[in-house]
Amino acid sequence: MSSTLLRPAAIVHGDVTDGPADVRIVDGTIAEVGPDLAAGDAATLDLDGALLLPAAVEPHAHLDKAFLAERVDNRTGDLTGAIDAMIAMADRITFDDIVERAERAARLMATNGYVAVRTHADTNQFGGLRNVEALAEVRRRVADVIDVEIVALTGEPVVGVAGATHRSLLRDALAAGADLVGGCPHLEGAGTVEEATDVFLEIAVDAGVGVDLHTDETLDPGVMGLEYLARQVLAGFTYPVTASHCVSLGQRDAGEQQRIAELVAAAHIGVVTLPHTNLWLGGRDQQPVPRGLTAVDALRRAGVALAAGADNLQDPFNPMGRACPFETASLMVLVAHDLPNVAWDSVSAASRRVLGLPRGAIEPGAPADFVAVAGASLRQAIAEGPAPRRVFRRGIEVVAP
Repeated sequence: MSSTLLRPAAIVHGDVTDGPADVRIVDGTIAEVGPDLAAGDAATLDLDGALLLPAAVEPHAHLDKAFLAERVDNRTGDLTGAIDAMIAMADRITFDDIVERAERAARLMATNGYVAVRTHADTNQFGGLRNVEALAEVRRRVADVIDVEIVALTGEPVVGVAGATHRSLLRDALAAGADLVGGCPHLEGAGTVEEATDVFLEIAVDAGVGVDLHTDETLDPGVMGLEYLARQVLAGFTYPVTASHCVSLGQRDAGEQQRIAELVAAAHIGVVTLPHTNLWLGGRDQQPVPRGLTAVDALRRAGVALAAGADNLQDPFNPMGRACPFETASLMVLVAHDLPNVAWDSVSAASRRVLGLPRGAIEPGAPADFVAVAGASLRQAIAEGPAPRRVFRRGIEVVAP
């Protein structure tokens, strides 16, 4: 049995900061929280009064594309331009190249306060299984600092005869190390959004895994694959489901937003909003310029687990990005009008709910996953993103060079 005592720290619980207090960790789990705990045989680490926050979880990344911004130019600056740029570059990207960039990104995430990441891996006719296999290798290499879950992001089309190649690749990707079925039903070229959604759900059932779909990544309110997805899940799909982006829902009127949000809640679908990419890629040819977010408030009111992710990291889909949960939380304050505690919840506890991870909180029985930073308040920490940070994963301080 291993035991560690962290002392003293200001403990962040939602919108309340307690402290100073000590935290006792036994075998990777929080055993006790309180002032002036007796050390006993425990190893003691001095946090010198730092803010202690629940560690972050990245619910939506594309590690295989990380750090390509200088090599792949998105000439139009929109989603289509980014996709076309990646296709044009596909034959110049190698397995080793992906491993190097993705490992660098994953280790940066660990250093910045993430203890887990769900990453999508392009799975299409241009790269075959290369990206999935490369990210499976990265998962092995970084297992000591961060947990990695892989979604096979299937290319289009997937419907009918034209989609046979991609359907076969998706099945092979699941055998090669991908954990979840992924794809973009709203981009389907050989069938409808509904037909593509059915393909993904059927393959997931056959494999016995969940799905994480890029859903309605468009400002067109007429595109609403999310409602169909929710109805299909309610009809009997029993594996975990995540809908990422869901931008068009934010363009519906308030009544429609709430109606669809309640359907999503009934289906227990987790939703991930991705402000970095959707604000940058969307609305360039529209006046007034719409805000590229899902219906954050309506989804939360309905009880949906709503996480916030950074999506892309310095690539054609987002030329910026720091692989930093404080950056994402800051964006949620600014563009979703979140309070600081709600914003941090969206990158920590809510992200854990979406990914099906154990509850994240600084309380007995919870995993000992924390990030310790200097700061007088959570608001200040989110605003400044202070460094250095001390990151603890399952009770062990993570060192990620």
